[in-house]
Amino acid sequence: MQKPSGCVSVRGARENNLRNVDIDIPRDAFVVFTGISGSGKSSLAFGTLYAEAQRRYLESVAPYARRLIHQAGVPEVDAIDGLPPAVALQQQRGPATARSSVGSLTTLSSLVRMLYSRVGEYPAGQPMLYAEDFSPNTVAGACPACHGIGRVYDATEQTMVPDPSLTIRERAIASWPPAWHGQNLRDILVSLGYDVDTPWRDLPQKDRDWILFTDETPTAPVYPGLTPEQTRIAVKRRLEPGYQGTFTGARRYLLETLANTASALMKKRVSQYIIASDCPACHGKRLKREALSVTFSGLDIAEFGDLSLLKLRDLLRPVAAGEIDAGTTGDSLDHSAREAATARRVAAGGSAHKSSPDIRRTPNLSDEKRLAAQRLAAELLDRLTPLIDLGLGYLALDRGTLTLSSGELQRLRLATQLSSQLFGVVYVLDEPSAGLHPADGEALLAILKRLRASGNSLFVVEHDLDLIRQADWLVDVGPGAGSNGGQIIYNGPIAGLAGANASVTRRYLFDAAPLGQRAARHPESWLQLQGVTRNNLRGLDVAFPIGCLTAVTGISGSGKSSLVAQALPDLVGTRLGRPLAAPEPDEADPLLEERPDITMGHIAGGMDQIRRIVQVDQKPIGRTPRSNLATYTGLFDNVRRLFAATPMARSRRYGAGRFSFNVAQGRCPTCEGEGFMMVELLFLPSVYAPCSTCHGSRYNDQTLEVEWQGRNIAQVLDMTVDEACSFFAGEPSILRPLTVLREIGLGYLRLGQPATELSGGEAQRIKLATELQRTGRGSTLYVLDEPTSGLHPADADRLMLQLQSLADAGNTVVVVEHDMRVVAQADWVIDLGPGAGEDGGRIVAAGRPAEVAENPHSLTATYLKAAL
Repeated sequence: MQKPSGCVSVRGARENNLRNVDIDIPRDAFVVFTGISGSGKSSLAFGTLYAEAQRRYLESVAPYARRLIHQAGVPEVDAIDGLPPAVALQQQRGPATARSSVGSLTTLSSLVRMLYSRVGEYPAGQPMLYAEDFSPNTVAGACPACHGIGRVYDATEQTMVPDPSLTIRERAIASWPPAWHGQNLRDILVSLGYDVDTPWRDLPQKDRDWILFTDETPTAPVYPGLTPEQTRIAVKRRLEPGYQGTFTGARRYLLETLANTASALMKKRVSQYIIASDCPACHGKRLKREALSVTFSGLDIAEFGDLSLLKLRDLLRPVAAGEIDAGTTGDSLDHSAREAATARRVAAGGSAHKSSPDIRRTPNLSDEKRLAAQRLAAELLDRLTPLIDLGLGYLALDRGTLTLSSGELQRLRLATQLSSQLFGVVYVLDEPSAGLHPADGEALLAILKRLRASGNSLFVVEHDLDLIRQADWLVDVGPGAGSNGGQIIYNGPIAGLAGANASVTRRYLFDAAPLGQRAARHPESWLQLQGVTRNNLRGLDVAFPIGCLTAVTGISGSGKSSLVAQALPDLVGTRLGRPLAAPEPDEADPLLEERPDITMGHIAGGMDQIRRIVQVDQKPIGRTPRSNLATYTGLFDNVRRLFAATPMARSRRYGAGRFSFNVAQGRCPTCEGEGFMMVELLFLPSVYAPCSTCHGSRYNDQTLEVEWQGRNIAQVLDMTVDEACSFFAGEPSILRPLTVLREIGLGYLRLGQPATELSGGEAQRIKLATELQRTGRGSTLYVLDEPTSGLHPADADRLMLQLQSLADAGNTVVVVEHDMRVVAQADWVIDLGPGAGEDGGRIVAAGRPAEVAENPHSLTATYLKAAL
């Protein structure tokens, strides 16, 4: 391979599974890293190149400041030459905060606040406000009643006592703390003379109100173990108590816990007894009254932030063009946006007939203000354009980032980089096409090329074949995954990959790997949903063929996830009497999270053939390293039983629990089963070193002395799925889940690989494999949201074989999908649109793939036709 001029030279890269890689990669070029899942692409692009670039940059930063920056760590590499500064745009959420929004992430909110401060319409006599006065996240701008949250919280008798037929002793007051603390409060009530053995609903209202809502904190003697009658006698005789206890009312306990606890679990527990309502002072708008009294184009800043980016563009265009005199900004807001603003005013107690101020006719709009309005509007438009080009025009500035997908977040960051006007840096991107409809992919490519044309380098980890074909240079990593990968199969211009016979990617780029013809399934019945309303779905009627594979398509924001990942599971789960559990929230304050929309609608037919629903998403299978592939799939239980049945284990009376690294008897006492110790280096990234006692095995020496077929329990956990399939060939209960994991393309993962090291796609396939190993088949509805996201085409094909086998067994499979190769293999396609946000939520086309491909109204049709 020829060495490109002006390149980044890597020597001896050994990060993760990289095998002492030497490679030269051109600068100032669009470079794509390809390879099947687990081949080592991300280890090279992010774990080596980006990590080293960040390490070098941080050496120039003050030591104290380094502590405030998340550091990627020091890569395992001998040398890297010619590496410019790097910016990583990954599909990661970063620190979770409910106050973060589209506007704050893109810095658009700062410009909007400046716009309102400098050129907003002020009430007569009100002094001008500073930009920070329009931010709910500052003391200067936040509503004093709700502190910028927009909601106030309280507890009612119904929330704190959900079952009034219970007695206080039977824990009728569910909001009280569990365990000893709750028992203590009940004992104090007995000492205070209250009845704890009468059903709550039969207690006097005066007593109920005091117990729940008093702010008094009386101290009373507590006599543990005594009956109420014995306690009354002891109090009367003033006998020596076990201790003095202080009473706290149920509501006071809840609110104090919310305000003071640092425990996310405790905060989550008490929040379920709290009800939230819009702040009566700001009506949910989070800002102080003075800030909300300032308007621009007839909207206060909260109403402005509720508009979609597309509507903002339409509103700002005449202002940026200097047409303030010719056409007023007050009239530039379209009818639907004006109706929405009016509805919000009415809901807030205002008048429905509020007129929109006209900047042209505003007497105090000086020439300076007109010029400021024009310049600020032009700057806003410049920053809005790439966001809209990337298919994000349906988002609003005040949309919380916690409600966005990882793909949407990455595209927001990518568009924001255009306004930074950096030169000479390396942008390292992690599958920027993830979650993008092919039509949106064209806009993505245009933005990537603009970044390159600005004098930057692009290092992109990617699986999308159309995007790969547009690259200047390709690095193919493989040939396999895990220990079978980590080698550079090809490094050079795209055309040269045609001669790399060892490359799996080559087959899909040049050989047009056939999808394989399947006999068409003919549905005999349909799961019919009527009047579905959720987010931008408004009264939608839709039918899914039972016993078939259905692909739901549409551009980003068209309503696919609202239908498949939210409304469909809600309605089916409720009908089955087993509503699906709400997804585990991020590590944010549960009271600050966006309130979820409610699904409306009903099922009109087909439920007689659905007995179970399984939703398979890309959320992590665990939040700590103690959760891994073996524990999640359940195969580790059978492995531990094997070890417990060995002669040595039986002679020592070791049970299966002895072989769990979460149990004190068997785990290493030094690292407590973690396998490593964290070493704080103060100003540098923390280093995780193998435990000096167990050397990373997680177990104590006595446990490791027990072997099955010549391997101890730690050696088994260190096996890959492929290795374990051979090792446990004679154990059907263990071989079954291992075989499914291998068939689904996860043979390279280690059994003990921590959940924190798994990608979203790997987590989703592990969940699917766990379902596939179940013996019961048929009459199950499987719901998957973009199952091939993050997968190489070869891995996507393997996944599709498994999904097709589910449908062959009589199950119903519904997937949200952007990969047209996958959509072409579906039995039925439902295409949503025609646009995004308010312009979406409708069925544009429905039918077999070939029928949808011919529909002139579908944006998907052109791309689907090319895949057939």
